[in-house]
Amino acid sequence: MAQKNNFPFSIREYRPSDQRAVMALFHDGIREHVYPAFFKAMSHPDHVGIALSISMAGYVLGGSSYFQAVLFGSAWAGLTYYCCQEIYEGYAKRRLSADMADIPANYLENPDSGFWVAEADVGGQSKLVGIMAVTGKEGGAEGERFRDPDAGAAGGGGEEDEEKEDEVARDAADGSYGEMSHVVVAFPWRRKNLGSQLAKKALDFCKERGHARLVLDVSSPQKEAIALYQKLGFVQTASHSDTHANRWFSKLARITVMRMEKFI
Repeated sequence: MAQKNNFPFSIREYRPSDQRAVMALFHDGIREHVYPAFFKAMSHPDHVGIALSISMAGYVLGGSSYFQAVLFGSAWAGLTYYCCQEIYEGYAKRRLSADMADIPANYLENPDSGFWVAEADVGGQSKLVGIMAVTGKEGGAEGERFRDPDAGAAGGGGEEDEEKEDEVARDAADGSYGEMSHVVVAFPWRRKNLGSQLAKKALDFCKERGHARLVLDVSSPQKEAIALYQKLGFVQTASHSDTHANRWFSKLARITVMRMEKFI
């Protein structure tokens, strides 16, 4: 049954007829992070220095050619953009061909998991404007992922490993937990409290199922999403650079993934 609220949209459980709209919204929502990631990376002091150095090299090698300087600098920017695109596009393709290829089997048939959509009346017609999923997991499942040396392309070390070990200990003590993912809100419906309502729906679901906490992963360029989760009481517990892309892509794009959680 649809969950009504004070805004012109409702939240309900996913239906098979939603598949095409859900996949399109998810793909577009993930690709949207490419430009913020690119501009964030290019504004980093290290990238600025490298771009200037490469441009200067082009200027010198081209015999004081400004065109060559711009060409070399543009090549560096193009490489950075390509890395950002590959990270997000690759993530979207993997999820669309994996768990999202059969949402009923992977989410709805598991009583501890769920998938919801938000729809609104647009011009007299119902339109899908948001999605969100929760996957129920047993304590320690997250820890096994961090213990696996082949879990990602980029390895951690030092304080980051200690943070992950602390999470493993918490998982063992807390029991089951929910992992929120696939949170996308269509652009015209942002800043209308829809993102908060989706997150609260996930929290209520986890509370009903007896999960001890709700966790999520968010990439560093998603500043608005991070601010929203912090406002809702989520705190960062770990970070890593495992984007499941080539490790050099992650380094050039300077994207980190933050794990946030809220106890229920």
